Amino acid sequence: MKTEREVTNGGVEEERAVKRKRVVERSNDHDVEEAENEQKKDNGVAKVEKKVELDDKEDDDADASKLRGKHSRRVEVRRDCPYLDTVNRQVLDFDFERFCSVSLSNLNVYACLVCGKYFQGRSQKSHAYTHSLEAGHHVYINLLTEKVYCLPDSYEINDPSLDDIRHVLNPRFSRAQVEELDRNKQWSRALDGSDYLPGMVGLNNIQKTEFVNVTIQSLMRVTPLRNFFLIPENYQHCKSTLVHRFGELTRKIWHARNFKGQVSPHEFLQAVMKASKKRFRIGQQSDPVEFMSWLLNTLHMDLRTSKDASSIIHQCFQGELEVVREYQGNENKEISRMPFLMLGLDLPPPPLFKDVMEKNIIPQVALFDLLKKFDGETVTEVVRPRLARMRYRVTRSPPYLMFHMVRFKKNNFFKEKNPTLVNFPVKDMELRDYIPSLPTAAEGEKTCTKYNLIANIVHDGKPEDGYFRVFVQRKSQELWYEMQDLHVAETLPQMVELSEAYMQIYELQEE
Repeated sequence: MKTEREVTNGGVEEERAVKRKRVVERSNDHDVEEAENEQKKDNGVAKVEKKVELDDKEDDDADASKLRGKHSRRVEVRRDCPYLDTVNRQVLDFDFERFCSVSLSNLNVYACLVCGKYFQGRSQKSHAYTHSLEAGHHVYINLLTEKVYCLPDSYEINDPSLDDIRHVLNPRFSRAQVEELDRNKQWSRALDGSDYLPGMVGLNNIQKTEFVNVTIQSLMRVTPLRNFFLIPENYQHCKSTLVHRFGELTRKIWHARNFKGQVSPHEFLQAVMKASKKRFRIGQQSDPVEFMSWLLNTLHMDLRTSKDASSIIHQCFQGELEVVREYQGNENKEISRMPFLMLGLDLPPPPLFKDVMEKNIIPQVALFDLLKKFDGETVTEVVRPRLARMRYRVTRSPPYLMFHMVRFKKNNFFKEKNPTLVNFPVKDMELRDYIPSLPTAAEGEKTCTKYNLIANIVHDGKPEDGYFRVFVQRKSQELWYEMQDLHVAETLPQMVELSEAYMQIYELQEE
C-alpha cells in the first residue's frame, strides 16, 4: 500500500512529465517564449532569474544606481584592458535571435566577444559572470546598450578599437551616406579576405526560405523604400517588431563594414512568423507573390499614423484602376475606382500537343499583349462572385510598377505551371504605348511614363519541386546580378530576358 505522500509525489511527477512534454513540443514549434515560461514554472527558478535581472539592471545604470536599497555606486570606466587582444571577430555573428544560450531569456543579453555566445546579465549570479570564470573569457558587449564590459571585474571598457564591432551590431547611416549609395562603386572586404558589394550580399536560406530572400532582394532595389528604412528615426514612432526587423535587415544588407559578405534574415523571419500567425514560416515553401502582398500591406498598416494616412509603401507602389462591371442580363454598368499595389497578368494557355520532334512547344508572348488587359477596352470574363464582364483601365501609374505573371493554377488533383516565356523590355518601357488610355498631363506640364526594370523574380523547375531566384540591377554601374540565396554573380542583361519571369518591379524614369 502506498502512503499518502507517495501518492502525492507520484501525481506531482506525472504533472511535471506532462509539462516537460509540452515544453519540448512548443520549442520544436519555434514558440520559445511560451516554452521558457513553462520551464521556469516547472523548475521553480522564476524568482531567482527575476532577481538576477534586477541586479543586472542596477549594474547597467552607469549613474548612481541603488544596490539592494542600501548603497549607490558608479561603474568604473577604463580606456585600457589587458584582455582586448582576446576578442575574436571571426566568430561574431549578430544576425540571430538575441536569447541567452542558457536561460533562453531575451532580457539583458550580452555577447561574449571571445566565443560569440550569448549570455544573460553580468552580476555575480548571472550566466555571463559564470561563463567568464569557467571559460576565461572576459570581454562582453551588451546587445542593447552597446556598452562593453570586462568580467568578472565588471568595469566598462571605453576603447575606440571596438567601434567596428558596434557598427556591425547596429549599422548606422547618415543621410549623406544614404544619398551616395547608388553612386558608390567601391567593393568591401570581409574578415575572411573575400570581397563583396554593399547591397549585393547573399542571404542565408535557413530552410525553404528562398521565397523570402528573393522578395527582400527585390525590395532592396526600390530606392525610396530602402532610404526610408536605412534611417531608424523615420519609423521610431512605430511599435511593430516587423517594421524594426525589416529596418535592421536593410541596414545590414547595405552596410559596408560587415565582418562577412552575407547576412542571415533569422530575426526578420521570426518577426514574420509571429506577425503572419505562422502563415509564412521556416521549413515551409511559400509563394513570393503572396509574401510580397502580405509584407507590403502589413508594413503599410504598421507604419501609418492614422487610418487614412499614407506610408512609404503606398508612395512607392500604389496606383489606381478604373473597373467597369457588366452583369449578364443587366444593361447597367458598375463603374468604380480601386487602388492596387501589383498588377496580375494572365498568360495564354500552353499548347496541348507536341511538335514533330516530340518535344513540348514552349510558347512566347509579348508583355505588350498581356498589358492590353488594362487598356480599358479588353473584356475579361470572371465567374466569382457572379458571372460578369470586366474592363480595367489604369488611371494612375505608381513610381514603381509591379507585375505578377500568373503561372500557377491549382485543379482538383495537382498544381500546374504555365511555361510560357514573356518577352519584355529591360529599359525604356513606354507605358503609354502599352496602355494608351493613361491620363495625359495638363498643359504646360511634363510627365514621364517610361519605366526601367530593376528586379525580375523567376521560377525554375516543376511546380512543387522548383526554386526561385532573382535578377537585380546595380544602379551605380548599371550591371545585372543573379542572386539565389548565398549565390551572387554578375550576369548579362540578355540572360534576364530568357528566364521564366514570375514577378517584376519596374522603376519610373526621372524626367
